[in-house]
Amino acid sequence: MKIRTAVKIRTAAVGVLLLTTAACGTSVQDASTPAAAIATVDNCGRTLEFGSVPERVVSLSPSQTELLVQLGAADAMVGQAQTDTSPLSADVAERVADVPVLSTDSPPGREVLLEVAPDFVVAPTEYEFTAEQGFASIDQLRQAGANAYVATGGCAERRTTATVDDLFTDITDLGIVFDERDRATELVEDGRRRLDAVAADGADRPARTVAQVYVEGTSLSVIGAGVEADIVARAGGENVFRPDESMFDSFFSATVGPEELAARNPDALVFAVSGDAHREATLAYLRATFPDMTAVQENRLIAVPGADMFPGTLGNIGAVETIARGIG
Repeated sequence: MKIRTAVKIRTAAVGVLLLTTAACGTSVQDASTPAAAIATVDNCGRTLEFGSVPERVVSLSPSQTELLVQLGAADAMVGQAQTDTSPLSADVAERVADVPVLSTDSPPGREVLLEVAPDFVVAPTEYEFTAEQGFASIDQLRQAGANAYVATGGCAERRTTATVDDLFTDITDLGIVFDERDRATELVEDGRRRLDAVAADGADRPARTVAQVYVEGTSLSVIGAGVEADIVARAGGENVFRPDESMFDSFFSATVGPEELAARNPDALVFAVSGDAHREATLAYLRATFPDMTAVQENRLIAVPGADMFPGTLGNIGAVETIARGIG
């Protein structure tokens, strides 16, 4: 794919008082601020300063690509990564069809990312910046002149306690970064309206127990914490794996044996998939392994696109809606 030669350049208005946003940990500075830092956002304990709207943007996950396009950043993108982990919606895929793919199933290597000379890199978690894995670290990107933004729910200290509401912090932050505050406000208001509708629809629905699983071959993991677990809760499900269990002390998911899941006998099974083939393989595994489970017997097997479960994506709201329908 060819690298775009044209990027959309937008400049922030000078001499206008910039209001402090209501999002927790986010602020913009007034007109007296030097041009070197006309806006700031706090992210994962770091303060990011911006002298202008980013012009060379890299998204390290399809989940972040969706949000960036919604905030008008498509023309500024010079790279996208982990593209095979989940398909983009048709309209978004068309908008980024010419954006170079830097990696398909894992974060791009350090040299690959730095080669496109980004000035802003957006990721779902801090893992994408692990130097020990050969990825560009946040410090290395800073030295190269690029800011790195991690979805709020993907910050290391918040990974096991994240909620769907963290998405609204990300929308507000990125709206400031790209000078798209009005659009960000629209997205936040729409998201909250959709979540409220799910809650209202489920008010009189019978309670359902749910297990959220991830299947890769014959490896079985369960999820009991993080934004993934909050998505299930917002959909009205009662997770049979609780965040206070010791298996989730340091991470939001844990590998278990089939016997452990069978013993909890959930009414519904939620599972993330990377595409149609993964969906069919997971369904086959669940039906063959747990034929007597209530979820299988009553066919409450709910597939959700994997990217919709990552921190900091508009898909979080769609996942809540999908799961609510499935367990209803």
